[in-house]
Amino acid sequence: MTTTTTTSILGSGTLLGPEPRMLVGGEWISTSATRPVDNPATGDVFTGVPEAEEEHVDQALRRARAAQRTWARLPLAQRADVLAEIVRQVDLHAEELARIVVAEQGKTITEARGEIQGVKSFFDFALSQKYRNVGELVAPSRPGAQLTIREEPVGVVVAIIPWNFPAAIFARKVAPALMAGNAIVLKPSEVTPLSALAMARVCQLAEVPDGLLSVITGPGRSIGKALVEHPVTDMVTVTGSTRAGREILAQAAEKIIPVSLELGGKAPVIVFDDADLELAVQDAFEARFWNCGQVCTCNERTYVQRGVYDEFVRRFVDKVRGLKVGDPTDESSQMGPKVSAAEWAKVKEFVDNAVAAGAKVEIGGGRPEGVDEGGYWFAPTVLTGITNDMEIVQHEVFGPVLPIIPFDTYEEVIEWANSTVYGLTSHVYTENMRVAMTATDDLEFGEVYINRIGPEEVGGFHTGWKLSGMGGDDGQHGFERYTHRKTVYVDYGPQR
Repeated sequence: MTTTTTTSILGSGTLLGPEPRMLVGGEWISTSATRPVDNPATGDVFTGVPEAEEEHVDQALRRARAAQRTWARLPLAQRADVLAEIVRQVDLHAEELARIVVAEQGKTITEARGEIQGVKSFFDFALSQKYRNVGELVAPSRPGAQLTIREEPVGVVVAIIPWNFPAAIFARKVAPALMAGNAIVLKPSEVTPLSALAMARVCQLAEVPDGLLSVITGPGRSIGKALVEHPVTDMVTVTGSTRAGREILAQAAEKIIPVSLELGGKAPVIVFDDADLELAVQDAFEARFWNCGQVCTCNERTYVQRGVYDEFVRRFVDKVRGLKVGDPTDESSQMGPKVSAAEWAKVKEFVDNAVAAGAKVEIGGGRPEGVDEGGYWFAPTVLTGITNDMEIVQHEVFGPVLPIIPFDTYEEVIEWANSTVYGLTSHVYTENMRVAMTATDDLEFGEVYINRIGPEEVGGFHTGWKLSGMGGDDGQHGFERYTHRKTVYVDYGPQR
């Protein structure tokens, strides 16, 4: 593979500099050992990031503890001023941030720009919490007394984030953590570390106090474990795979600290025969191929009632034929490559296993024509002849592959939709409000969308059931994850 400079890929940006470094307790640090970062569109390595060691973990967390004590004493309004400046700095560097996302993650430039708008939204919602109630007054059991329950920061937060939205999920965790009065040490995915490092520089430009935010790059199995198990860590928040979530939950159990997990999904789209078919096809299409299918809320399986099944498949495949897969920096491209060779191979294995089990490939199935042979390109794929017990229906694919399955009755499709171990997002298309609301009651998912798709909104609560996790970062309920309660009893009556 060809090695080039960061500048040659990203242009004359200012956030990363000629050599990416990690932010540890307010200092930008390089190491002799580095980890390569490649371009998913070509497979070429274009830069490397430091490979942290446990001493960097200890340094970051101990400086976080010291910085957090000062930060927590500031009024919410002053913390909000700092977050507002982060939003301003994101605006100033929005195009550079988007291009960093494209270079390391592979999504199209239009999708990456949308991700940076999401960054702003997460910080904007968090800073709006300067108006929140920070406690409650409870009726005491005797005169001359007061009973209050106060909301306070948890302390030092460790965040571990995935590769599919490397800038937005940074903001999703850093914004509420800081606004609630915490310090945060964040470890990005080894695959996409640059966006988090660039966002750390943005936060530094916004004058986030030194030590309050660190970004440490390195392998999850060692650096992530050291972060979780360190005695200074007060809370762990993770967005990632169910496998990673299990491991981190087990590691944190020894310390009995709060853990928030946003894990995998296997979202169904259920299309009843009275649905607005044009809307259902368009939404199912967008929800499958957004970010090359690498979204936890993506349409992973579509159930269509038999009366409209053939027409749905015909319309859907026609739309896939018109989908432009190409250079993610091209404004007209609609889908980029998979993020890595390992992810490409995983998706290909799912498709091959489905075909071996009797599935029919209506379109796609492997590498598309006319793209860089070194890149991690996977053609948008539609499968029919699927049964609900197949591996590709039960397990998360996280790629541009859609199995479409016919169903006959309401009871049948609800049973099938609920049959997986995941429970994050679900979608229902029908013009019958009784059916829609009954399905909302019956679906075992943390989110239900009726006649629409995501992305989820910052004022909601993006939370999963079953193996999709516990917790979440969005809205009022997500913000509260970054706080804990202190009960205060005061007597001020006559001396006894």
